[in-house]
Amino acid sequence: MHGRPRKPAKPEDESASAARAEALRALQSQFFSNHHNKVYTDEALQLSGRLIEQNPEFYTAWNYRKLVVQQNLDRCSESDPDALKSIIDQELRLVEIALRQNFKSYGAWHHRKWVLSKGHSVLDREMKLLKQFQLLDPRNFHAWNYRRFVAALLNRSDEEELEYTREMVENNFSNYSAWHNRSVLLSNLMKKKAEGFFPKAKVLNNEYEHVHDAIFTDPDDQSGWFYYTWLLDQTVKTDAPLLVSSWPAHGSSVILSRNRHSSDCSSSPFDSFRSDSGTVPLLIYFNQAVEGVNSSSITIESSFCTKDLIWKPVLQNNSQLSQVWVTHIKFPNAKSHSSEVYQLKVSVGPTQGIISASGFDYSHPTQFAFKVCVRPIETEPAEKQGEDIILWTDENFHAFQTQYQELHEVVPVDQQSVNDVHEPTASNWRAETIAKEIALFRELVSEINCKIGKLTLARLLTAHDVILSPCTSKMFHSDEVLQLYIDLIKLDPSHSQYYKDEHSLVFLQKVTSNRESLLRHCFSHKNLASSSIGNHICLRLNNLSLSRMGSVEKLLWVRMLDLSHNELHSIEGLEAMQLLSRLNLSNNKLGSFTALGPLKQLKLLQVLDISYNEIGAHSIDTTRYQCSTPLSHTEEASWNSEEIGTGGAGVKGYWEAFLIFKSMSLTQLVTLGNAISGENFKSFVVMFVPTLEWLDGDKLH
Repeated sequence: MHGRPRKPAKPEDESASAARAEALRALQSQFFSNHHNKVYTDEALQLSGRLIEQNPEFYTAWNYRKLVVQQNLDRCSESDPDALKSIIDQELRLVEIALRQNFKSYGAWHHRKWVLSKGHSVLDREMKLLKQFQLLDPRNFHAWNYRRFVAALLNRSDEEELEYTREMVENNFSNYSAWHNRSVLLSNLMKKKAEGFFPKAKVLNNEYEHVHDAIFTDPDDQSGWFYYTWLLDQTVKTDAPLLVSSWPAHGSSVILSRNRHSSDCSSSPFDSFRSDSGTVPLLIYFNQAVEGVNSSSITIESSFCTKDLIWKPVLQNNSQLSQVWVTHIKFPNAKSHSSEVYQLKVSVGPTQGIISASGFDYSHPTQFAFKVCVRPIETEPAEKQGEDIILWTDENFHAFQTQYQELHEVVPVDQQSVNDVHEPTASNWRAETIAKEIALFRELVSEINCKIGKLTLARLLTAHDVILSPCTSKMFHSDEVLQLYIDLIKLDPSHSQYYKDEHSLVFLQKVTSNRESLLRHCFSHKNLASSSIGNHICLRLNNLSLSRMGSVEKLLWVRMLDLSHNELHSIEGLEAMQLLSRLNLSNNKLGSFTALGPLKQLKLLQVLDISYNEIGAHSIDTTRYQCSTPLSHTEEASWNSEEIGTGGAGVKGYWEAFLIFKSMSLTQLVTLGNAISGENFKSFVVMFVPTLEWLDGDKLH
């Protein structure tokens, strides 16, 4: 059992253990002989039973018995129910013996499920047996999983099972498995709006009262706290997915130019976009992962044809569920010497199709509109020249001075128009419930130094701000929450990384909560101020001790981002920032090229600084792959086997880097200060990133 120290074995115990091991090896040898030779006699079946009684975790023996039992069942006729029952009862008895030997044997529980699925069993007996087992170990999750299986076979109602969990919890507040089963049952009952379990507000408020008894009786026991976290999540989140932001944003005006340089900088630099192909990306960001985003579920009204647009999920795996979706709209060429202005109106829903991972439809019809001004193509474009190197030192930046009163690109889609339109009182009860809980837990943490109480208070305060933010665009409790996480880092150093990550997320929510706060981090780069339009504004989030990125839904407009001198060990979320062309990740804690995975989705990225991280200092992460290197089974179908072959040992030595850089069109890259840096790596990069003009500060020929 957990937490019990092992006692040193006595000499006589060691001798007995050695004798048992020898006998077990002999049994195993005979069993494997029977298995390989497909011997399915009664004697062979009995031998496998003796083996299982001594070692219930012997999966191969359980699987062997399935083969034999199935063969015996097939031989029996339905007209001989006694023979069928005898075969089934024999297996059930063996499983009971195995479970008494090891109550947590996966193989035994799985085998019992398999036997019951064959029928010919008395299911009521299973519930009585379960009750005996759960008296011995009320928290055993195997037994609870099996109970759900049997309850489904018996067609027991969720209400009956919910009452059983209440009894088990009242007997022992520390019964985490009972709390977990209660959350599963309540989720089902609320989802189907069963009688007595609607409205949601009433159900959850009753559950808060229930879990308070457990938490305040023993604040050091974690079981009730975990259930409380689930309750808080149910209170804050909306079931149906919501659209929270887009680029272009609602009410914005985007200037589309095909020219590398422009002398007309009269427009807001946030609104400018250059595209050689005359296309503009359209990004939409939901509050949860969804599927079904296509030209049927999202319609675009314009004066030119926008039908049959291809929407793609922005994510790193092959799933069709994503929070961020992108399509590319191709605009007609502008007439010579004049600009063309196009108005576009995007409608999301209400047609069925967009659905969340939990099965809820997008039910909040949303519309947003923006303008695109297409500049004419220069008849004699200037000869393309190589770009100057981008330096990220402080002297290259000066605070961004704006004369524009409305910078729409900084603000996401107006959330008031999409939030709870069909539940006008939903936000009220959520805010009221959370406010009551905040008062309770402020009192608790003032009386005892409870780390999980402080963490819960931080979560409650954050949730309260999230609920109110669509109306206020302010973070009322951010300073208090940030201080709570600082206290927790000191109070509970073993979980400091988690608290640092949460601190980073809250800090970024604070920074992006309003225009004024965000603009304090906006700077102009002196080398870019007179060149590519719309790209000289840099969002500088450097030297902030960030360990995790967040609030990216409010940063979709960013083209140049400085995240240097932080503590980032992951850049998850950056893949949503599809407009990024320049990125500084230097002086962080990125441990491998695997951590740079989101960069593969940033097709516009040209300038990247990953210097002075920890890349190459740790062993390569091969846990994601079945083979020692993905080159042996080609993770990406687009790879050219001839290119891989010509790379030789270089590719095999840097295959993680190959995965990242192969699909990118970088012009500038800095990798200095990493363990992987060196001449061999530079040669590899030059070979597989042919678009590079600058590498580690040196101009390439």
